[in-house]
Amino acid sequence: MTTTDWIIDIALVLIVFRQMREERLTARTILLPLGIIGWAAGNYLHHIPTAGNDLPLAAAFAGAGVVFGLFGGLLTRVRVADGHVRIRASVGAAALWVISMGFRLGFAVWSSHPSGASRIAHFSAAHSITSAQAWVVALILMAFAEVVLRLATIVVRGQLQLSRSQAATATPTTRDGAYV
Repeated sequence: MTTTDWIIDIALVLIVFRQMREERLTARTILLPLGIIGWAAGNYLHHIPTAGNDLPLAAAFAGAGVVFGLFGGLLTRVRVADGHVRIRASVGAAALWVISMGFRLGFAVWSSHPSGASRIAHFSAAHSITSAQAWVVALILMAFAEVVLRLATIVVRGQLQLSRSQAATATPTTRDGAYV
């Protein structure tokens, strides 16, 4: 792993810890994680291998990312205050993110050592995974799915709560528009 790899992984972990304090849901809150994962995808997704079981591997890892992202989004506290959506990652949401990031980081470190590389090569040969790039794609898609699903879940929950809050404070009227 390069220094850049370490910096990106640490930045992604720190983002969720930063979100453990309540903050307003803004474009920056959404775009920063998407930008980091987009940068990683641009640097690591050179091509998507489709031979053997490469696509099922990528789909399985992406599916795991979907599950982590959905639960991370559901475990994030979302509320409306002063007309704005406010979010705060719970300990559970942060733990899910750290576990998934830790898995990806641990896998990357393990695969760069001779024992890990030989076991991955043996597993890959036994399961028709055709290249190291298949593992890279699987790990990037896992992270991408997790980030996108977590953010989407938070945004949807925030919009639903904002709509309910605005409806509750609206002045009730009759059908013809007269005030009640």
